[in-house]
Amino acid sequence: MKKKILVVDDSASVRQQVGSVLGAAGYEIVEAADGLAGGAEIERSKDLALVICDVNMPNMDGIEMVAMAKSNGKNAALPIIMLTTEGQPTLVERAKKAGAKGWIVKPFKNELLIAAVRKLAGAS
Repeated sequence: MKKKILVVDDSASVRQQVGSVLGAAGYEIVEAADGLAGGAEIERSKDLALVICDVNMPNMDGIEMVAMAKSNGKNAALPIIMLTTEGQPTLVERAKKAGAKGWIVKPFKNELLIAAVRKLAGAS
């Protein structure tokens, strides 16, 4: 069975690019367009292996979504990687405190994304 990854980004092209790369690597992809939809998907899904999330999104930003997801005990172990154009150390620190396990800056290298996903979610 393929491992399921949730990609949360307000850019449809980024969701498509990440989905294409990880789909080709053997993962099943689920998408959400903002933090609210991403948080709802995390609550609904029982079999997510990993979440990849942007920081700057409408309705709820990625760091708020991480904090909300991690506040629910059932998601405490769910690995979350931030994928964003932002690189400020203060944002990285806020994301880590909220519960994010990784930070990748866009534009990303496909092999780095796949390596990070395999490290945190395991092989597909």
